[in-house]
Amino acid sequence: MQISGNIISIETREIYSGIIHISEGKISQIERTGEASAAGPWLMPGFVDAHVHVESSMLIPSEFARMAVVHGTVATVSDPHEIANVLGMEGVRYMIENGKQVPFKFYFGAPSCVPATGFETAGATLTATEVEELLRMPEITYLSEMMNYPGVLYHDPVVMAKIAAAKSLGKPIDGHAPGLRGDDAKRYIAAGISTDHECFTYEEGLEKLQLGMKVIIREGSAAKNFEALVPLLPQFPDRIFFCSDDKHPDDLITGHINALAARALKKGCDLFDVLRVACLNPVQHYGLNVGLLRVGDPADFIELEALETFRVRATYINGQKVAENGRTLIDRVEAPVINQFQTDQKKPEDFQIEAKTGNIRYIEALDGEIVTRSGIAPVKQQGGRAVADADNDLLKITVVNRYRTAPPAVAFIRGFGLRRGAIASCVGHDSHNIIAVGTDDDSLCQAVNAIIEHKGGIAATDGAKLQVLPLPVAGIMTNADGYEVAQQYAAIDSWAKNTLGCRLGAPFMTLSFMALLVIPELKLSDLGLFDGGRFAFAELFEEMK
Repeated sequence: MQISGNIISIETREIYSGIIHISEGKISQIERTGEASAAGPWLMPGFVDAHVHVESSMLIPSEFARMAVVHGTVATVSDPHEIANVLGMEGVRYMIENGKQVPFKFYFGAPSCVPATGFETAGATLTATEVEELLRMPEITYLSEMMNYPGVLYHDPVVMAKIAAAKSLGKPIDGHAPGLRGDDAKRYIAAGISTDHECFTYEEGLEKLQLGMKVIIREGSAAKNFEALVPLLPQFPDRIFFCSDDKHPDDLITGHINALAARALKKGCDLFDVLRVACLNPVQHYGLNVGLLRVGDPADFIELEALETFRVRATYINGQKVAENGRTLIDRVEAPVINQFQTDQKKPEDFQIEAKTGNIRYIEALDGEIVTRSGIAPVKQQGGRAVADADNDLLKITVVNRYRTAPPAVAFIRGFGLRRGAIASCVGHDSHNIIAVGTDDDSLCQAVNAIIEHKGGIAATDGAKLQVLPLPVAGIMTNADGYEVAQQYAAIDSWAKNTLGCRLGAPFMTLSFMALLVIPELKLSDLGLFDGGRFAFAELFEEMK
């Protein structure tokens, strides 16, 4: 097999006309035939998503792969943390086995924090012994993001045992420490943490890079840090990667890592620096068996129509063409359903809050961020109850335990802007309990009960009409066709914005992070309101001073 075009060598920083010879899935020869032609096509290594939770696409790995290859992605560094919080070891093995069914290179990590904290109810626990067992598997490439940075700083024995296991096996350790600076950042990095994808300011990213850490620039469906961090790329082209972290299916249709490469190039970044970040750096850091367009490498590469846009004409993995002209060539595979969902239907009165004296502490959601702010405001009261106030965008938020029947946790939130109804999801990082925001208790209850009925999914209601996207695999993914799921998701997402009035760019993705306790400032778990700065529960009502 031979393919001709302008060959882009990232390592030698040159472009020339040539022919790639492929034999048994590997590059057997690269023949230089002359100067590069302006007509193209352009041949280059495939893109690598350096940190992603495949589960957040709401697709099983095989369906994610079918969509990602269209944009030139040939591999992902995937943390199966989400399904592990629901199903433990069984969930991780499910992801690995399903990923093997398609011609795509999934490199999974051993989830380091299951559950992420002890302040919420999860479906499983991964002990240090189980994490070491995972790390010994050939399919497990690294120790996934160490969210419990207080545990690292204070040498929690379980945390340190997991880190020690990764070190002993020579596997990299991913970080997760938003806003961590100064001496604490130094101590965290000194423990062996090598990357962070949570930097959200230029100053934080610069400091961590100067301390020896590698920074992964994230641009997902909710968290968007590209603009803040891309100025670091020309300074540290050998220490930066690109990732999506969490990407919903409708966004995956429009682009992936190729879109970040195009944006970086448009910002004036050097072509070869951009390609190093998008293709080469993660392969070298994690030791991936992914080709880089060299003789002897696996034949993993892409054919571009134009360099300026990184529009992909074809994608090859191990010499097999897996996408062509915007169409996936990977066949669908049948996948079983596994789940854990054990809670009863709720009643509207379950979401009532008795009014107390003083103001309420509320969560402020920020568009394009997974961090939140904390605010204090007077609350609207009716009949001795604290109720939502849509006119002032002070809505109710609830987290409902999906693993057993228990009273819902209820608080208040700003930033969603719903004018009526409610939205709900069982994609609720990290424990994936049911999370919902609504303008009244009846709508909250209707949306939550729709999730319970389907044992997972996302839902939206205007108080009368209800829309649901079922997610039967662990309550957070579907084994249906990814392109059909993307259409269904786009429809419910649009309805939440245009009919219910939500003003967020990604309502359901932002919603999913409102229970992520390891990200400051204020969040809600199924056990109550949580202050991520103090790492302790917080009171909903604040007494007047």
